[in-house]
Amino acid sequence: MATRVSTAVLGILRRSALDPSTKSFICRRCLHNQGVPQTPSLACRDTAFLRAFKSPLQNSIRQASSASAPATLNSPLASLGRSIGVRRSPAKLAGFFPTTNHKNVAYWLLGSAASVFGIVIFGGLTRLTESGLSITEWKPVTGSVPPTNQEMWEAEFELYKASPEFKQLNSRMTLEEFKQIYWMEWIHRLWGRIVGVTFVVPTIYFIARRRVTARMALNLTAICGLIGFQGFIGWWMVKSGLKDDLFAPGSHPRVSQYRLTAHLGTAFICYLAMFWNGITILQEKIVNQHRPKDSMGQLSRMAHPKLKTLRRSVGALLVLVFITAMSGGLVAGLDAGLIYNEFPFMGLGLTPPKKELFDPFYSHTSDQSDLWWRNMLENPSLVQLDHRVLATTTFTAVCALWAYARFVPSVRNTMTRRAKRGTNLVFALVWAQATLGITTLIYLVPLPLASAHQAGALALLTATMYLGRHVWIPKRLIARVTEMQVMASRQHQKGRITLPPTAPRTPATTSPSPASGPVYQPPKPQVRRPLRMPRMMNEPKIAPGKPGPRRGSNPPGRGE
Repeated sequence: MATRVSTAVLGILRRSALDPSTKSFICRRCLHNQGVPQTPSLACRDTAFLRAFKSPLQNSIRQASSASAPATLNSPLASLGRSIGVRRSPAKLAGFFPTTNHKNVAYWLLGSAASVFGIVIFGGLTRLTESGLSITEWKPVTGSVPPTNQEMWEAEFELYKASPEFKQLNSRMTLEEFKQIYWMEWIHRLWGRIVGVTFVVPTIYFIARRRVTARMALNLTAICGLIGFQGFIGWWMVKSGLKDDLFAPGSHPRVSQYRLTAHLGTAFICYLAMFWNGITILQEKIVNQHRPKDSMGQLSRMAHPKLKTLRRSVGALLVLVFITAMSGGLVAGLDAGLIYNEFPFMGLGLTPPKKELFDPFYSHTSDQSDLWWRNMLENPSLVQLDHRVLATTTFTAVCALWAYARFVPSVRNTMTRRAKRGTNLVFALVWAQATLGITTLIYLVPLPLASAHQAGALALLTATMYLGRHVWIPKRLIARVTEMQVMASRQHQKGRITLPPTAPRTPATTSPSPASGPVYQPPKPQVRRPLRMPRMMNEPKIAPGKPGPRRGSNPPGRGE
């Protein structure tokens, strides 16, 4: 009895279950053409035909795209670009920020970098004229308005009279002389405010108007914070020259060489950040203007394994040039350029006596554990020697790098044109900088030469970074070009693929409606025309249908 009940229940469930066969399904064409009498079996045949047609088409697309893809897509550089592209989040790319930067952002960044370059040089002039301590107050907003009448000038002069610099060095200074150093410091501070405003406001605009990518927006925000931090360091540096307890025993009032070097280094970093991001955007625009195949060729040369040593050398050279420039800041803060005004000797030898280089006077501990580093940073003799050694090392490194890039055939033939130009520029600037440094030392630090020497240091850093931009591997740019190349290859293959022919279909009893779409027609075979033999120089033209002269016979019109 139980067996009969279970058999009946299974039969009911089997009859009520959904039939998975193709006869129970109706395609979209049947639902759309309700007025066309068409049997489900014919619709199922249409569905099966489309399913059978779709699979070989997809396979043909895959085979065609993999067979005709450029060789660069299978290169290590392209695989690196694809791996970088996979790490990108599609949600971020399709979010608020665009995928490319506007070219106006690059021009604005380079203009801001030029403004920072100018303020660095003007700041050096402010230090050389000893005008940095003329304004004893820090007023970020109200300080932008200079004194406009005699009473305001007298009030500013009275504040300066209370400073240690006036009491020990400039006790006989008049009001007119004070105005000269006041205007130097006031212009320097106003220039800094202008740099901050002209960078922060456009940054907000470009981010709000979606002119920069997410990474570039983060970089611009970081530079804005760096500019604000630079203003704080500037006042922190000036403040060190307004207190007697911060001076070394027996020295005249000056700002701390540590704070001066920090102020100079922050300005250099701010300038290099603006310049680097500017030329990066320009390089992206140049690559986007060319075909992906040509762009990948240039990037492949930049990422060539033969340039591995050159890439590392340029990175080390950039760090060396920056450290040398910072040692120059210590020389300026200690006025170390006013001693041993000769080159290459320092006194009776190449170096001063050891007792002078490591003087116990600069040690602040009883066991003299800080003797070596205190002398390296506070002893003018050792600070100048350090700067000489670093400058000579930088000069030698640049010359060796230039010779390596010029006389090694594998490196010379692999470098791009811009990389060769950058190498020559660095080589020329290091010679000019060495000449300016030696001349400045011999002539007791004259104002024009000292200012030009400071500008040369920043110019050498700029050229080194320009060289690095064209020899270092731009990973994100490679990923972008690889993506563009894959898209172009797919579009090219999509236009070349032809639909495969199919078996003729059984005609329906009624004519199909126009809504059913056009009937697929297989492509016509291309008929090749027969090749024509080239006509001889003196062979006459033969009219169609007439036999021509035999080879070897004289042409008509000539005698036997």
